[in-house]
Amino acid sequence: MLTNTPQPQTDLRSYAGLASALRVSLARLTRRLRRQAAAHSLTPTQFATLAAVERHSAITPGELAELEKVQPPSMTRVIAALEDRGLVSRTPHPTDRRQVTVTVTEAAQKLLKEERRRKEAWLSQRLKELTPEERAILRQAAPILEKLSRI
Repeated sequence: MLTNTPQPQTDLRSYAGLASALRVSLARLTRRLRRQAAAHSLTPTQFATLAAVERHSAITPGELAELEKVQPPSMTRVIAALEDRGLVSRTPHPTDRRQVTVTVTEAAQKLLKEERRRKEAWLSQRLKELTPEERAILRQAAPILEKLSRI
């Protein structure tokens, strides 16, 4: 892997240039973080779904599909795969007998905690390699990136 390959200059002052630079950098960072995953063999979609269920607890499959921007039949398959692995459980909805809610199991909580620990350890090490000024800029950028992810 080449580490010091010159990159084409992008005009970061334009929206298109900034969008391009962010897209490339965030995609690369995401791939590198995914490589830190433990050998749990969950797909990225399954892992994201599991994390969303943990965040929102007792969520319906329809709400989860909407949240994760997938079609309900696709979410049903993901939930079934997670349930088969003992990572989520379905319980009757408290007010609507036609629905169920999905919650994470203790095994899922352990898996998520370990996965986050591994990725954060890797990222923490990379942050130590930056200058104090670069880390300060990232501290300012973190809430902005979070806002972008929710728009």
